[in-house]
Amino acid sequence: MTARILDGKELAKNIRQEVAAHAADMKKFHNIVPGLAVLLVGDNPASQSYVRSKARVCEEVGFRSYSQNLPSLTTQEELLALIADLNANPQVHGILVQLPLPPHINPLSIINAIDPLKDVDGFHPVNTGRLMAGLMCLAPCTPRGCMLMLGEVLPDMRGLKAVMVGRSNIVGKPMAIMLLQADCTVTIAHSKTRDLPALCREADILVAAIGKPRFIRGDWIKPGAVVLDVGVNRIETNGNGGTGSKSQLVGDVAFDEAALRASVITPVPGGVGPMTIACLMRNTLQATMLQTGWL
Repeated sequence: MTARILDGKELAKNIRQEVAAHAADMKKFHNIVPGLAVLLVGDNPASQSYVRSKARVCEEVGFRSYSQNLPSLTTQEELLALIADLNANPQVHGILVQLPLPPHINPLSIINAIDPLKDVDGFHPVNTGRLMAGLMCLAPCTPRGCMLMLGEVLPDMRGLKAVMVGRSNIVGKPMAIMLLQADCTVTIAHSKTRDLPALCREADILVAAIGKPRFIRGDWIKPGAVVLDVGVNRIETNGNGGTGSKSQLVGDVAFDEAALRASVITPVPGGVGPMTIACLMRNTLQATMLQTGWL
């Protein structure tokens, strides 16, 4: 068996086109332009890259970008004051604070300060509570993207056994809730799980988000399973015939091994990653609609 590669780039492109069409209608008929504020504190290179990507996609779909790169010495009080200003700004419909934050800033305090209607990351307790209750909310972008990808290959997930490897508030927990709402039988695995390989072999749907490169091996995969690899890990590899080194992005799943057993698998890069930013734009559009009376 050789797995079908589930490319997130094409699906993400379709989502961005749909968002852009809605945004164009909002501007044409109601003179409303969705606005997204992305706040970055410090100079983390990976975070800077993510922020640039989000600003670029904002422009592509016709949104206004209010991105700000703040010095690493920005205090928590200064960041909270900026968020308060953005909460009160009717031109800003979505607010995202890029994580991780410097150690002197409490991320929970920052997340809780964002207006839940503008919380396009879906991390505010109001949105996580509404997600748990099955109510309309701004849901976390990566799990939402994963569910859209699963819908492309598994239109009916009722009764399937899903294993979520990872229990973060950003991916693991909300992903498990969304799978449960799709009528899967869901298990959350983590660092204390006993006999993780055996558990993974039971999964019809396996989602990996643990931050360990190529941790999940091919023989952990149930033949015919659908595998979503959320992990993005940069590793050093030999280059120039072994005389130098270069870096490579890999997932949490040993892709080449797993692709021999899975029916469908996402690559890294180019799988779940593009869907996360596309769903951020979708969330920003939804937030705009909620705040302007369209929903």
